[in-house]
Amino acid sequence: MTHNKNKSPKTERRCPECGAPVSWQGNSYRPFCSSRCKQVDLGKWLGEEYSLPVYESPDFPAEDTSSKVIH
Repeated sequence: MTHNKNKSPKTERRCPECGAPVSWQGNSYRPFCSSRCKQVDLGKWLGEEYSLPVYESPDFPAEDTSSKVIH
């Protein structure tokens, strides 16, 4: 991969929530375009619309959490 030191890195991206162009520098909501999009994304995580895959390894069996008390 060749890098050209004369070019500045791309500083405009797309908002992952709505797709609007997002200026990277000076944007306190990045990678989002606004507080609204940031909150919508957080709501999706909290509502379990997003999840990370879990891969069980034969070396490490799944932990039984059914009898644990959460405070």
